[in-house]
Amino acid sequence: MSAEETKKSIKDRIRFSAFTTAEIVMMAMLAAANGVLTMYISPVNQLLNGLGGPIATSTITGLYMLYGMLACYLIRKPGTAVITFGIGAVVQSFMGSAYGIPSAFAAAACYMVVAEAVFAVFRYRKWGMAQMMLAGGALVPIWFYFAARMFGYVNWSGDILALALVVRIVSGMVLSGILSKLVGDALVKSGLLRRFAAAKSTLEG
Repeated sequence: MSAEETKKSIKDRIRFSAFTTAEIVMMAMLAAANGVLTMYISPVNQLLNGLGGPIATSTITGLYMLYGMLACYLIRKPGTAVITFGIGAVVQSFMGSAYGIPSAFAAAACYMVVAEAVFAVFRYRKWGMAQMMLAGGALVPIWFYFAARMFGYVNWSGDILALALVVRIVSGMVLSGILSKLVGDALVKSGLLRRFAAAKSTLEG
């Protein structure tokens, strides 16, 4: 590779990783929206727990990860998950997380690491339904491992624990993976996000 090609490659990587003001605002807005959503989900979660126990509550797990996945889908740059989930944890801390501040940051750490790893495998270039479903489901297991110890899930029977994990993975695939793509595509079609990578990718074909 010539010196000129090397410089161009470096410039491309810098341009690819740099976030615009609009992208930063988008990540912050989604994180803030998640903070509000979490407040409304908590009573629903308690209701589901009363109706069907841990299996019922596991069905809405994907909603807690939706905002970060949507940001990744729209922006499509390395570090998007880290920043969005990180801001989300801070917002939840200020608003008062029903599950405790340590759990908010622990969950965010698990989500951001896994999301970045999954999208890095595809070099942040493939954003089809299969990739989004894979990422949405993959976000669940590591946090479930830590949550089981933090919230006492380990006291459940082995069958319930395994079934809850499966239900949460499916919820992640549907309510985080599929839904983030559908919402993202709808936002792109609205014409409001022309500066974002998701919109540019659609225009390019």
